[in-house]
Amino acid sequence: MQGNLNEIDIRSILQLIELGQRTGELYVEAYSTPSSLGETGAHRRSALWNRATKAPLERSWFVFFVNGRIVYAGDTGSDLSRLQDHLRRYKVGKRLSSLTFSTAIATINTPEYGHLWALLENHTLTPAQGRTIIRSMVQETLFDLLTLHHGSFIFEMGQPLAPQLVELEIEPLARDIIKQVQGWKQLHPLIQSPDQCPAIADVAQLKDTLSITTFNNLAKWVDSKTSIRQIARYLNRDILTVARAIYPCIQQGLVHLHPPISQTPAIASLPDPGHTALPPRIVCIDDGIAIRQTVEHILNEHGYEASSIGNPLKALSLVFQLKPDLILCDISMPELDGYEICAMLRKSNRFRQTPIIMLTGRDGFIDRIKAKIVGATDYLTKPFGEGELLTLIETYVGPGDVNSPRPDKLLAEDLENELEIDIAESSPSIAPLT
Repeated sequence: MQGNLNEIDIRSILQLIELGQRTGELYVEAYSTPSSLGETGAHRRSALWNRATKAPLERSWFVFFVNGRIVYAGDTGSDLSRLQDHLRRYKVGKRLSSLTFSTAIATINTPEYGHLWALLENHTLTPAQGRTIIRSMVQETLFDLLTLHHGSFIFEMGQPLAPQLVELEIEPLARDIIKQVQGWKQLHPLIQSPDQCPAIADVAQLKDTLSITTFNNLAKWVDSKTSIRQIARYLNRDILTVARAIYPCIQQGLVHLHPPISQTPAIASLPDPGHTALPPRIVCIDDGIAIRQTVEHILNEHGYEASSIGNPLKALSLVFQLKPDLILCDISMPELDGYEICAMLRKSNRFRQTPIIMLTGRDGFIDRIKAKIVGATDYLTKPFGEGELLTLIETYVGPGDVNSPRPDKLLAEDLENELEIDIAESSPSIAPLT
């Protein structure tokens, strides 16, 4: 089941999954420019598969089902900030960085879900606390999904997400969230997004208007840096309840709303003029020699330090020695595929935030879903050209410096001889990468 949200709404999709008692994953994408998805249904669907013609991806979500019930939901980012926010009220957020995993769940599902289960296994959280957090996460995700009108979706039947802590009935949950969405619309246009950050406009006037207790509670969270969404997580309340609480203050001009903090990838900062910065280091993991040589040539010519690994079994140990700023990883490789490599790297603190871009020659939306599950940052479909490659690289690590010193040739030779990394001795002919 797949399509466009102009043709069927999220609630109807959820009802179909519940009625059919389906087990699998629902993946939803929202785009920043709905009109660019085309006029006809066929054109809109084609935009889902063609990166070159679709609008920029704004956000995407997963919902996992078992026999027509929801067991977990969240966005597809590998960031743990949402879990950190929920853990704050239990005063265990600092334990995330020291977790050890006795289960493989973090490598095959979303990192957030895997870390939550690790906290349960380590007895840092109780099952009751875990269920409360998952329910809150599901409610927050459904609130976002049920406000969508433009985007694309696909539901894939498959093995259930395991282990499971909760199984939530869809209809009562959706009914409650729909009421919240309707209430949220009444707050427009003063409040437009749960990611807006409230800030006190006039402290003295606000103190005179509110009781001391109310003012102190408000001032604790209304700091221009904490969003309505985050406040709801900290207090274990729904987004609408928090928004309604501050709405009168916004009406009176006592509280202002700042725009949402951008979650787009940060471009590498400019180097200190007095300091010779090293060029961004890129590693390409691909068993195809033509791809490796061409990627190396393009990136080295544009001021990056690029090297490649042809043996996927050795890739895991080699990237720890190379410490790249970005990793390009092919999906289809023998013995160890790109999904497994990405999932294993994400288990390490060293590569938890490193951009990992999956390279795939398959024209399949399912590949993108699997890549998101294991924590991939983005993807690039082969064949791709020089411009597409450079644009994506610049998005995550910034532009290269063509005037920077070339990588040390002795280091390159050592890598080739000792680590069996391909170092191109001559420049290959440039062609679309296939």
